[in-house]
Amino acid sequence: MLALLVSLAVSVIVTLLLVRSSKIHAHRSADRDFTKPQKIHAVAVPRIGGAGIVLGVLSGVAILWWVMGRDAGIFGLVLLACAAPAFAAGFVQDFTEALTPRGRLVATAFSAVLAFYVMGAGLARTAIPGLDWVVAFAGGSLVVTVFTVAGIANAVNIIDGLNGLASMCVVLMLTALAYVGFQVDDLLIASLALAGIGAVLGFFLWNFPAGLIFLGDGGAYFLGFFFSELSILLLQRNPDEVSPLFPLLVCIYPVFETVFSIYRRRFLRALPPSMPDGIHLHSLIYRRIMRWAVGDRSARALTRRNSMTSPYLWVLCSLSVVPAMLFWDNTAMLAVLIGVFGVSYVVLYWRIVRFRAPRWMRFKSSRPEALHSKAATRDNRAA
Repeated sequence: MLALLVSLAVSVIVTLLLVRSSKIHAHRSADRDFTKPQKIHAVAVPRIGGAGIVLGVLSGVAILWWVMGRDAGIFGLVLLACAAPAFAAGFVQDFTEALTPRGRLVATAFSAVLAFYVMGAGLARTAIPGLDWVVAFAGGSLVVTVFTVAGIANAVNIIDGLNGLASMCVVLMLTALAYVGFQVDDLLIASLALAGIGAVLGFFLWNFPAGLIFLGDGGAYFLGFFFSELSILLLQRNPDEVSPLFPLLVCIYPVFETVFSIYRRRFLRALPPSMPDGIHLHSLIYRRIMRWAVGDRSARALTRRNSMTSPYLWVLCSLSVVPAMLFWDNTAMLAVLIGVFGVSYVVLYWRIVRFRAPRWMRFKSSRPEALHSKAATRDNRAA
């Protein structure tokens, strides 16, 4: 718990300093591009919140060294060293916009390779028919591990589109890891997860609801890498206790969002899977529900709409995280819950895209019907 508190304090202070000094670095760090379809913020905002998170986790590792001993401290430092390429590539992108999505994925894959060889962090079982045979070989384990880590990091980056969305989802996901870590007496993994929770919450306080700073690619890729590696290490260190499907259910929301987006772009719209668009689930909730619910087109109203959208997705994320915490050692039940989540996600998506959102999600429209119909036509063409 001390690691959580220290990482929280450091992250709060560092992130505040980044916000207060934004006039100095805003010409490089601020996100000023409002034209991309996935962009829904109203004013230029620094996108380097990942720096405060990384320093927060680093301070938590220092506390682990002091409390749990040298071996625990070195373990944490090595993990952060392996994460450096993933974070650095995203951070460079946040400042320069010079790296392609492929370049950031390659850097994250390299981080996963480092962790595989330096820490032995490789998948040895998956509970997925056929894939267990693949990971039984060192080469197969390496390929599947790298693909998994890079995919989860990219998935966290994809849901980073609203104030507080990605950061709170990661907090929920790390909470599940910490809980199961304590259940199996793996205090090191649990403590590292707590350090991550504190660091992300320190950023969250400045990101939600006001949106004073963004996570950025550096922060998103770091958190995706951090969560996925802790998950792999938890499975590796406790092979007979924790189901290999537990981490998958914990992060199924961002993962399924990514898989569904690839399917939607490639097969429904005949577009490259890497091409960004504005019809992710969180974008649809923002445009189809919150657009009509909150205020005018002022920056303040737009920021409020942005922030009011995130809790819907927090609930969606928790609907997988909580069951995962209840059935973390039951592979059959976890498999069923993964299937239920996938079906529920698709049903919810298609209801919203057709303006048939569940009643509990609806607000009374304050906009003229003509504007509503015009937006519906435009969004349906996009979908």
